[in-house]
Amino acid sequence: MNEPASIARIPLPVETRAPGGETNAYVVGETQGVLVDPAARSPALDRAADARTVSDVLVTHAHPDHVGSVAAYAARTDATVWAHENYRERFARATGVGPDRTFADGTSIGSADSEVTVTVLETPGHTPDHVALATEAGILVGDLAVASGSVAITAGEGHLASYLDSLRRLRERSPRRLFPAHGPVIDDPEGTLTRLIDHRAERERRIREAITGGARDLAAITDAAYEKDVSGVRDLAEGTVAAHVEKLAAEGAVTWDGERATPT
Repeated sequence: MNEPASIARIPLPVETRAPGGETNAYVVGETQGVLVDPAARSPALDRAADARTVSDVLVTHAHPDHVGSVAAYAARTDATVWAHENYRERFARATGVGPDRTFADGTSIGSADSEVTVTVLETPGHTPDHVALATEAGILVGDLAVASGSVAITAGEGHLASYLDSLRRLRERSPRRLFPAHGPVIDDPEGTLTRLIDHRAERERRIREAITGGARDLAAITDAAYEKDVSGVRDLAEGTVAAHVEKLAAEGAVTWDGERATPT
């Protein structure tokens, strides 16, 4: 097995709903590098980019709090810009720059003579275009996992069944560490991924109980399914409930017309 690649984590202040108000950019490699999720310009990220030859720039997904300085660092480093082959236009709209190349599940990124490559793992659920990036040192997971709390999976772009499948597939890989887009590096991948899966199962149980107990619309189901005060993130909470209800409806456990849920 190759020696683990160096991975530099650079937290960047951005407008994000994630706790802490930061997105982590990562530079994989010491003398040559792959830049991931350059959400904003910063002196620290400038130094990291200038300290090595950055060959490639890409993002885990095209949410605004991940893409803000793709164009700036692509120009600064003259790196190859990558995007998911099925979401080129989405990427270009979000970043203001078209990709030079595209990737799919299993694509290796990094030149043949590079000290490091990253391998693309399709991990939809948080968004349809979401990917993780596998290295010898661990996996860059974007918004798939966080060290504490949970990830927002909301109806519309989010797809809960796909998200759970992505978590399980990632757990099966037994990675050394996880490098999330928000918060600290995760040193207990199996425990964290299991916690996130169990959290969704418990939330689903509470939502089913709420619907069985007579809650019908999103507001009522949310009130019944959450014990804590969600007034500050009400939109995310209701979006999460909607994603769970859509999953339950697809499985035949409830009926859902977009406004009212009833048990089957």
